Amino acid sequence: MSAELDLSPPEVPEPTFLESVLRYGLFLGAIFQLICILAVIFPTSKGHEQEEIESTDGKAAEQLRKPKGPAPQIRQKPKKESKKKR
Repeated sequence: MSAELDLSPPEVPEPTFLESVLRYGLFLGAIFQLICILAVIFPTSKGHEQEEIESTDGKAAEQLRKPKGPAPQIRQKPKKESKKKR
């Protein structure tokens, strides 16, 4: 019985062009996802956050400098009610 066993490797067909493109496309997609996840976990741009903090501080300082006067009143015209003509 041991003489009948075939220990040669199985025949595997060559991958087609479409299979190769699909395989490398999946690898590239996985690498892109890992880069995106790492960018969320470890943000590198600290300059943008500092600009936002400075701009909000500047807006707050401008609001404190403005004297508080009477609030301008918004004039709204009353809507005309039209009757349906039958």
